[in-house]
Parts: sequence; C-alpha cells; structure tokens
Amino acid sequence: MNKMMDKLQEKLGPIAYKLDSNRYLSAIKTGFFVAMPLLIIGSIFLLITQLPFDPYLNMMESILGKDWMSLFLKVNDMTMNVMTIFVILGIAKELGKHYHVDEASSQAAAILAFFILTPIITSEGGETGLPIGNFGASGLFVGMITAILAVEIFRLVVQRGWVIKMPDSVPSNVATSFSALVPGVFVAVIFNLIRIGFSFTSFETAHNFIFEVLQTPLLALGSSLPATIIVLLFEALLWSFGIHGSNIIGAVMTPIWTALAVENASAFANGEVLPNIVNAQFYGNFIKLGGSSATIGLAIACVLMAKSTQFKTLGKLSIAPAIFNINEPLIFGIPIVLNPIMLIPFIAAPVIMCIIAYTAMATGLVPITNGILLPWTMPAVVSGFILSGWRGAVLQIVQIVLSFAIYYPFFKMEDRRAYDVEMGNEQVK
Repeated sequence: MNKMMDKLQEKLGPIAYKLDSNRYLSAIKTGFFVAMPLLIIGSIFLLITQLPFDPYLNMMESILGKDWMSLFLKVNDMTMNVMTIFVILGIAKELGKHYHVDEASSQAAAILAFFILTPIITSEGGETGLPIGNFGASGLFVGMITAILAVEIFRLVVQRGWVIKMPDSVPSNVATSFSALVPGVFVAVIFNLIRIGFSFTSFETAHNFIFEVLQTPLLALGSSLPATIIVLLFEALLWSFGIHGSNIIGAVMTPIWTALAVENASAFANGEVLPNIVNAQFYGNFIKLGGSSATIGLAIACVLMAKSTQFKTLGKLSIAPAIFNINEPLIFGIPIVLNPIMLIPFIAAPVIMCIIAYTAMATGLVPITNGILLPWTMPAVVSGFILSGWRGAVLQIVQIVLSFAIYYPFFKMEDRRAYDVEMGNEQVK
C-alpha cells in the first residue's frame, strides 16, 4: 500500500502543483470568489419568494399584492442574471495584479471586450439594448475567455512599451488613463475583428459559438454522474497526499457547477422543471457533508466512540468545525494524509454519497436542488431543507448515518492502536 501511494504521489503531485499554480485557473477562482457573495445575496432574495410555507406566502401576498415576488426578484436578477460581469471583473483584476499592470485598466479593457462581443438587440418599438441573458450563466464561458484574452493583449502592449508616457508633473491618475489608451485600442480593434469574423459564420456571434461548441458540452459532461465520480476520486487522492484537493478541483469545476446551479435557480424562480441534478449545491451540500469526503461521520465517531485520549481530544476539537463543513483538523489530526488505512473510507465515502444522492434525485425521491447558492459553511439538514425541502433534510440525515458507518470500522482500528500505545501495550514506532 505504501509503495502504491508513493507511486501515486509521484505521478499526481506534479500535475496537482501545476494546476494549483496556473495563473489562469487562479484568476478564474478569484473571479468566482468576487461573484460568490453577490450570488448568495441574490439567492437570499430568491428564497424570500419561495419559502415552502403557505401561511407566509399568503401573508406576503395580502400585504404587498399579487405581484409581490417581483419586488424581491429584482435583486436576484441583478446578481445571478449578470454574474458574468462580476466574474470578468475578478478575473481581470487578478491577472492584472499578476502581470503588474494597472488593475482597474485591465478590468475596463476586459469589460469593453465582452461588450464588443455581445450583440445589440432591438425591440419592436425600436428600443435597443444588450441581452441580459448573455450576462448570466449562458455567457459565463465567453466572459472568462474574453477576460483572459483581453488582459493578455493589454499587458503585452504595456510590456512592449507601446504606451503614451506623460511627464512626471502630470498627476498619476491622469498619466494612468493615458498609458491605458494604446493598449485599450489594441483590445478594441482585435475584439471588433473577432466580432466581425463571427458575423460571417453560421454562429453569427461569439456567444453562440462558445455556448454551442464549448459550454454546452462541458456542462453536459460536468452534470453527468460518471464525470462527477471521477472528479471526487481525484479530489480525495490529492487530499490523501496533503494537497488541497478542493482548491484544485474548485478552480476547474466551479465555473461548470455554478453555471448549472444558476440554470436551476432561474428555472426555480420561473416555476419550471429543474434541469440539473449535479451542480454546485449537489456537490457542496449532498456530498461534502462535514467537509471533503463527507467526514462528518468520522467526527461523530471521534466524539462518541473514541477510547484513546488522542481521538477523544481530536473529537472535541473537530466536531464544531465539522458541523460547518470544515475538516482540516480531521485530515491532518487523525491523520488521513498518507494513512493507507484511512485512505480507503476517505476515497469511498464521497463516491457512495454521490451515487445515493444522485439516485434519490433522479428517481424523484428527493427534489433536485433549487439553485439557491448557500454559504459553503451552511450546516447539513438546514441546507438540505432549504435546497430540497424536508426530503432533502431527511436525505442528509441518512447520509450522515451512512458516513458514520463507512468510517467507523477504520476509525476503530486507528483508535485501538492509539489506545494501546497510551496504555503501553504497543511501542511507538
């Protein structure tokens, strides 16, 4: 087992470190960190209109009128339905910081590029505007690609010195504006040529091309059960070697799973059938119970069943964080890292949780998650109720019990060994 783990670490380690240090993945991750608080705010206002409690809904209608939901859904529209704008700003700021070019100018160039690629629509009355649908989940991949490419063009021009340099006597904010002028022209010209090029194709716009050729296949793949299981296995293996698997997986999968969640939220707000079983809520709230690899059962075992002082103490330290889906105390305290015994349940638990939750939702036993974005620290049962009603809460309770059953035999072996060492029955190696 040790030889096998050494081989895996030798193969996976370099890949993981490259992914974790990749500037584009890091920028995308930062972009979603920027957007996430706003998406959660939008979800709160969506939840206000959708609480499954008839007396509350009737009361709100009697006070605010039949159209009362629209008073709150405006906030949801201006967060979830324009999320791409926030992601672009975050990505451009992070890349500008990485290249040591003006961050605000980088953000402005990225937004300009995205707007150039976005088609203008005209209503029957002659009014013109930008389609808000392109700013939500459907435009997400266009936004990410545009932000990266725009900042790359911007910094290449700056690094070559093709900028207007003002005298030292000119205020710095004025000088910065002029220095961004030439790079901004390059961005505008290149993206306008891209727009013109797509207008001569059957796709007509870059948005249509990216959505049909890239985004739709990736979303279909990311929402499938086999792909999700592969992702979970890779995440657990990375954690097993002390590499933060959640960060690495999140950088790659967050755009896909968040887009799927926003699609569900939009359908939920409109009273339509929810399209995606796998999404950000499915992954975060029905698989990662207690943290990565569903270690909530392990924390409970430490609290209730430990005989050794080591694991009794660890249980007291880890149970509160586990309730809020934080499990680093367990991963490094058991430890699970580089532990062949604990590696078995640590890899098996998330896969089992995934299959059970997916089956329950696919068969209709439990409603598909409604797309409301919750903080990742939201405790189980509460999150299950908000996302999938009382049946979601019951499913999480079943999963907690199952997590305990999966981890307990392996925990017992570790606890017995620690107890024997404390009692002097085994020499510490």
